[in-house]
Amino acid sequence: MGVVPALTRSRQDYLKALYALSTAGGTITTSRLARRLGVSAPSVTHMLGLLAGERLVIHSLGAGARLSAEGRRRALEIVRRHRILETFLVRVLGLDWSEVHDDAEVLEHHISDRVLEAIDRLVGHPAEDPHGHLIPDRHGRVRPRALRPLAALPRGASATVREIRDADQHRMARWKEIGLVPGAVVRVREVRAADGVFELEIAGRPLVIGREGLEGVLVDARRGARA
Repeated sequence: MGVVPALTRSRQDYLKALYALSTAGGTITTSRLARRLGVSAPSVTHMLGLLAGERLVIHSLGAGARLSAEGRRRALEIVRRHRILETFLVRVLGLDWSEVHDDAEVLEHHISDRVLEAIDRLVGHPAEDPHGHLIPDRHGRVRPRALRPLAALPRGASATVREIRDADQHRMARWKEIGLVPGAVVRVREVRAADGVFELEIAGRPLVIGREGLEGVLVDARRGARA
């Protein structure tokens, strides 16, 4: 993959955020991107204009923005860096997987491609990071897979947790505490739709949790109760 440092840190953050938000390939509104990055809407509009001028995004005022082919390639370079570094921090340095996101955010902007590839070799060229996210390969390819939100499963369904989508340390720590981690087998015992409450069984242990507490937990229901 190409070299990232030609992009400023701010530009890298924008490209990565657009990639994370546009899982279906659609356009992302300015307000949604502003919430993701914690900046003002005018700041987002200004940066999108710059990125559009550099042909990294396709942006229309009032219609949102999406990555161009080159922007997606560059975004995948950054995503690869982040996820390899998270894997390194957990597997080699022994840090808690629920706490490494911010550390990887810092490191991804300051290591060379040579060091990144050495780290990738050291951790055994992993296919997934500690949160279950797929790691793009050196050519920017990400193998497709079909996952569903855990909260979308009906009563009686069983599934395997595959991915945790959240950068909030407290939420991830809570998921780890209750066992909602990649590889965990979950069965939906009851759904109280009117209350937004789910009665689950995780690795044989009962859990009652609200819908909001499940947002960001993705599962593979096709594998049933097998990890």
